[in-house]
Amino acid sequence: MAGTAERMRNYTGPALFSHGFRPFFLLAALWAVGAMLIWIPMMTGRQPVPIGFDPFSWHAHEFLFGYLGAVIAGFVLTAVPNWTGRLPVMGWPLAGLVGLWLAGRVAMAFSAHLPWAVTALLDLSLTVALVGFIAREIWRGKNWRNLPVAGLIALYGFANAAFHLQEHVSSPAYEGWGMRLGLGASLLLIALIGGRIIPSFTRNWLAARQALRLPAPFGRLDAAILGVTGVTLAAFVGWPDATATHWLMLLTGALHLWRVLRWCGWQVRTEPLLWVMHKAYGLLALGFLAEGAAGFGLMPVPTARHIWLDGAIGLMTLAVMCRATLGHTGRVLHAGPATLAIFLAMLLSVFLRVVAGIADNATALMHLSAGLWILAFAAFVMTYGPFLMRPRVAIKQATGEAANS
Repeated sequence: MAGTAERMRNYTGPALFSHGFRPFFLLAALWAVGAMLIWIPMMTGRQPVPIGFDPFSWHAHEFLFGYLGAVIAGFVLTAVPNWTGRLPVMGWPLAGLVGLWLAGRVAMAFSAHLPWAVTALLDLSLTVALVGFIAREIWRGKNWRNLPVAGLIALYGFANAAFHLQEHVSSPAYEGWGMRLGLGASLLLIALIGGRIIPSFTRNWLAARQALRLPAPFGRLDAAILGVTGVTLAAFVGWPDATATHWLMLLTGALHLWRVLRWCGWQVRTEPLLWVMHKAYGLLALGFLAEGAAGFGLMPVPTARHIWLDGAIGLMTLAVMCRATLGHTGRVLHAGPATLAIFLAMLLSVFLRVVAGIADNATALMHLSAGLWILAFAAFVMTYGPFLMRPRVAIKQATGEAANS
């Protein structure tokens, strides 16, 4: 452990490549902006880049496997060394992983000029490397508790491979089981990891303020809810139109609402870094309820799906990126006005996207939602980009910066 810390202190390369969260969180936010700027003209029938995919499939893929893939990489490359006490990937090896992600984005953007198998291999390369890294670190660190995380990321990679195959054989892939499997694996990651970090962060914050009521610890009921969630998402992948699947969705949504209410989110309303995570998890629960309602014809399926995609995944990843950047760059864990504006823009974007899916002639609302999405991630780049590209600051300096933010 001492050797690991010493090697980290002796790193002399660019700060951007000193820790996995730095380049991947920055690139994820930049791609969230860039992909949306490409998608807006696509909605009007234009094609700014020579993609070989159905436009809706490209759009869905570049969010679920492009943007989210970068966030997962940044999270895993930062969290796994903390779990195992081993040296993080840094320097040229980290730059190589970043190169794999960039190669995937270029291949997807110019897929009309590439064989589909080449596009797929380039796009899958980062996830394959990540799964190998996680498996090695868990094995060497004997950290068996986190094997489910490795399993879910492997499942996520398999879903991406299925997406490519389905697009090649029977386009469009955005309606196929590969897309649903990738979404299901992502939602299970949120339920698993969010179920660890949200009550933990909340408990620490409340305990420091001597609150009388603290979040419920993880127990058998939480494990049972995760089990039910896995069954529901498996049904969603295999039998999305079955009546039993719709009822399972409603049950699972109610269980996750009950779960998040046990975490005392109403007590952290003065700290946006915390309440935004509670809201994002609440959108996970709401997404299950909406999917169930959509199955019974009570709302459009795409609208329900965007509660998960834009809301649960988009908001949760943005919240994690903000908090992790502040914490790992030595800054105070407090959301200043800029961070609050980021969260509010994202929440409003999700709300308008849902309203647009229900209302008639809502093109303007769609564009406004997209504009707020771009604003939220552009503001992240402007606010957090300098933190990600500069060395970690000392505690006193961080306190001063927080006071001035």
